[in-house]
Parts: sequence; C-alpha cells; structure tokens
Amino acid sequence: MKAKKILFINQEMMPYVPESELSTLGRQLPQAIQEKGYEIRTFMPKWGTINERRGQLHEVIRLSRMMLIIDETDHPLIIKVASIPQTRIQVYFIDNDDYFSRRQMGIDENGEEYSDNGERAVFFARGVLETVKKLRWVPDIIHCQGWMSAIIPLYVKTAYQNEPSFANTKVVTSLFSKELKRELGENFKNGIEFKDAKKSVLDNYGQKFDFVELGKLAIDYSDGVVEACQEVNADLLNYAINKKMPVMRYPGADNIGDAYDLFYDQVFGDE
Repeated sequence: MKAKKILFINQEMMPYVPESELSTLGRQLPQAIQEKGYEIRTFMPKWGTINERRGQLHEVIRLSRMMLIIDETDHPLIIKVASIPQTRIQVYFIDNDDYFSRRQMGIDENGEEYSDNGERAVFFARGVLETVKKLRWVPDIIHCQGWMSAIIPLYVKTAYQNEPSFANTKVVTSLFSKELKRELGENFKNGIEFKDAKKSVLDNYGQKFDFVELGKLAIDYSDGVVEACQEVNADLLNYAINKKMPVMRYPGADNIGDAYDLFYDQVFGDE
C-alpha cells in the first residue's frame, strides 16, 4: 500500500516569503510530491510580512473563529487560503493578530527573536491540526518543515492520537540549518499542555529548553527524519541516527520527488 495523502506543515513557503532553504523546499517539495500522484495539503503561518492582496489570500469563514486556549488565555484562530499561481497547490494560512499578522517571522524589526516564539509554535500546531479535523481530511503522512512545526509530532502522538484524522498517521520531521538562539521560556512549557500532551514530558529534556531540545522533542515523536540541507545541526542529526529510526540523508537539490517518494514508502512500511 502506498501512502497517498501528505500534509505539509511549512514554516516558510515561496512565493509568500523571501527565498531561503526553508521557503524553497517548502514550495518545491509539495509540487514534486503532487506530481508523483499524491494528494497533498499545505499549511504555513500567515506572517505579518505577507502581502495578502498580492498573494490573493482570503479568509475561510467556515474554518475560522475557533478560540484556542494557550496557557489559560483565549486566542482566535483565523484561517486564510490562497493558490500558488500556475500550480494546483492551495495553501492554508494560520493567522492570529497577536502571534502572526502584526509581526514578522522568528525575529522582529531589530533582529531580536520574539520571546514568545514557543507559544507561537504551540498555537500554530493546534491551529493546523484543528483545521485538518474540520476539513475531514485524513493524512497518511504529516511532513513538518521548520522549528515552527516542531510541536506537531508530540500532539499527533498524544493529544490527537485518538482522533480519526490522525489515528494511523506517520510523522516526518525535516532538519534545516536555521536555528533559534534563545530559550523558549516557562510560558511555552505551560502552554504546551493540551489533553494528553503534558508539561511533564519536557522533564525528559534539558532544563534550558532551547532549539536543540525542541528538535529532540520533535524527533522523539516522529517516525522518520530528513536531513533537508547540507548544514543541519549535527547533534540533532546524530540524535535521530542513534535512535535507529528511518533517516534520509541530504538527497541533493535534484530529483527530490523521487527521493522523498521512496522515503515516504520506507516510513509508511511499503518498502
């Protein structure tokens, strides 16, 4: 049996944000996999730098207006959608005034990382998974690209494990060179709690919960890991290799559709 439905959860994606390792692969991989015959869905944050008029984003009312409680505070979830010109790729955007639309990506106008990046990742993860439930779409594999999606594996395997949309879903995490520098903070640790996802799970990681610890958390709850570029964090790559899980080493920039197609088969057990 071949996995036919892939959910891409991208931190960045061209043409909505500037070119980078993340945004380039975020744009190229879904199309390459779609051309392989898979059914895909793609999600990313609606960063404040995205020009909604130019990108032709519009709100999906039937999916919006849910309130997500993060650390005992209500945050409205807004879902927007757009189609990449000259493709069949539709992109869903997770939006919220406090976390996304009024702010840039990981760093502010002064080049400083936002102190609540961890909470933003929690909101993004829950927003994506709640929206997929509403869409009644059942992915065979969820592919997470970028630290903003690093909470997804934990939630899929704990808080959402009994949801029909995710009960049999495999999770793949890609490692990139872009990293966070500061700790995620106590508010993140409190905010991560949701249903069966408990704050106590973080006791298994370093007290200083930073980018590397976040990456380990994502790897521990994933079914496969991809070395998505040439200069990923060596500690995280070795961590995945030592767990004896499926790891795809950097495949190069050419024929990515073939490489990822084979890896999805390996993760899904169709070798």
